Amino acid sequence: MKSTLFAADISEKDLELMGITAFGYISTLEIVFSQEVRRICEENQCRNYGKTWACPPAVGTFEECRAEISGYSSAFVFASVYRLENSFDLKGMMQGHRQFKDVCDRLHERLSGPCLLLSNEGCIRCRTCTYPDAPCRFPDRLFPSLEGYGILVNKLAEAAGISYQAGANTVTYFGIVCYYKEPRTDAVPCAK
Repeated sequence: MKSTLFAADISEKDLELMGITAFGYISTLEIVFSQEVRRICEENQCRNYGKTWACPPAVGTFEECRAEISGYSSAFVFASVYRLENSFDLKGMMQGHRQFKDVCDRLHERLSGPCLLLSNEGCIRCRTCTYPDAPCRFPDRLFPSLEGYGILVNKLAEAAGISYQAGANTVTYFGIVCYYKEPRTDAVPCAK
């Protein structure tokens, strides 16, 4: 792995042990945002809109999300592939989603410096989210949704040189860590 300010000591072997099967580096200028992706969230097609701190409207407006990411210079895009029994294996997809959230936790523990970690889909950490009635129980472990930020995940994968689909009977989940290439003293740390 390249030496970066967000994770200078993580090797490719470490990433593999975390469960990351592919990764790449891009400029945040290469991230493609789509109001249409955000509109899908607002239409509640995933059933998470207005129900979790990791999804809209809690993450901010489309413009606020785009501006937040644009405030960073660089991005580490990562993915994990999970095998399914068949293309209709919803149980396998959900198990992969839970495993991917664990991958995000393991990566988060190794991060240093100011950064923003986003992952596929909403948060599944708590059985019932406190949104909007109370603050998030785990704000330091809240990894907002890529889609909720309006990011076209297939274009993100393409920019990072990662295959969006890993073949038949698989599901691929994606995440991103946005960070600064140059040290900043005015930014919030990504990890404890």
